[in-house]
Amino acid sequence: MTERPTRLQLPDAAVAAPAPGTLTVGGVLDHLDVGPFQVRLLIICGLTFAADAMEVLLMGFALPGVNASFNLPPGTLGANMLLSATFAGMLLGAPYWGRQADRQGRRPVFLLTVLLGVLFGVVGALAPNVEVLLLARFLTGFAIGGTMAVDYALMAEFMPRRLRGRFLVLVEAFWALGTLGIAGLAYLLAGRVDPELGWRLLVLIAALPGVVGLLVRMGVPDSPRWLIGRGRVEEARAALTRVARLNRRTLPPGTLVAPPPSPVRAPRWSALLLSPYLRDRMALLAVTWFGMSLGYYGIFSWLPAYLRTHGVDLGETYRLTMVVALAQLPGYLLASLLIEWVGRRLTLVAFMLASAAGAYLFLLSGSAQWALIASGLLAFSLLGTWGALYAYAPELFPTPLRASAIGLLSASARLGSLVSPAAGALLLAGDLPQALTVFAASFIISAGCIWGIGLETRGKPLPEGERG
Repeated sequence: MTERPTRLQLPDAAVAAPAPGTLTVGGVLDHLDVGPFQVRLLIICGLTFAADAMEVLLMGFALPGVNASFNLPPGTLGANMLLSATFAGMLLGAPYWGRQADRQGRRPVFLLTVLLGVLFGVVGALAPNVEVLLLARFLTGFAIGGTMAVDYALMAEFMPRRLRGRFLVLVEAFWALGTLGIAGLAYLLAGRVDPELGWRLLVLIAALPGVVGLLVRMGVPDSPRWLIGRGRVEEARAALTRVARLNRRTLPPGTLVAPPPSPVRAPRWSALLLSPYLRDRMALLAVTWFGMSLGYYGIFSWLPAYLRTHGVDLGETYRLTMVVALAQLPGYLLASLLIEWVGRRLTLVAFMLASAAGAYLFLLSGSAQWALIASGLLAFSLLGTWGALYAYAPELFPTPLRASAIGLLSASARLGSLVSPAAGALLLAGDLPQALTVFAASFIISAGCIWGIGLETRGKPLPEGERG
């Protein structure tokens, strides 16, 4: 697919070679390189992402206690709605907050979504009935959908091009830590606390990391790329000065310049969905995120129930979940290396095809031990895919539309997660080959979409866009 520069993009040369005596934000960040500021931001965004993972996976562990508290038989409409409520909230929250971040700035949304996630999480822990709990979980999903969209835009926009992809993958790696955290908490509470109290403690504890996240986020400035694009040159320079101070570097001499003004007065989704230069990559990425989410949640959200129907006790299921989460970490680490060594597209396609092959390992599962091995290998390849995907997508869109694009893509993923129970139920019905074929096909189609985009972003500057 041949790409032409768009009115929302600057050619690479315009970023890499500004006029004599002038500076671009991208050029300054490349000069300041990676240092304590980026490491600190990685930890802040990563811990928030770990907290989001706990919230996303929470209800799968809490549901037995919820069923006992509110007399909900397993498999009823109310129980299934609780499992889907967080995803439904994220489906609406991700595009909404992504657009707000493009319009109002990264930092306000960065702070507000974390605060709302904590508040709604606490409401859920205190819910007097299933209706309040359902609403609280939906609103929690609405909030954390924004944190996931905005974190990646902000992280990408503070990174020099040299290690941008690696750091973006490492943010995603904190998902595994969140998975370990919620599985470990559920395991510690199981058998030690009454289930009707245990699920409330689990929901409350999962909300508390957001308090710490909110406090440490207060010191993070807004994105200098977004600020310069809105004509707020002095604020952009102040943000860059903060980066320089923490990295113990000095700003290069010169005048910081903003991109040329754009006829687009404010970021609009129509620019993503209708622009002849962006709509193709947007459509291909949306199919990719849908397919990867369908397969990931189709397998792993139903895996505990599948194992229990095959005689694996609840405590062993929690331990299995923790082992699978540990297997994700080397997948992330390998992806963080490969995307800088061989490029984003090749890394993604390789991990996606490996995931398709790995799905069929479950056909050989004759024991809980083999199911553990198959789950670990699949987790390795799937989460390596997600890490590389979260690094690649922000690099494909200009700054005025970056958070909106990630929000819409996150919504596509949430659609996949909402559809996945229908495919995952095939596991419980015993039709394992049919279920695995659905998941493998979704991974293969995703690989074809990534290859079809035809763009490699390794070593290239972020498209800064034009002033909105």
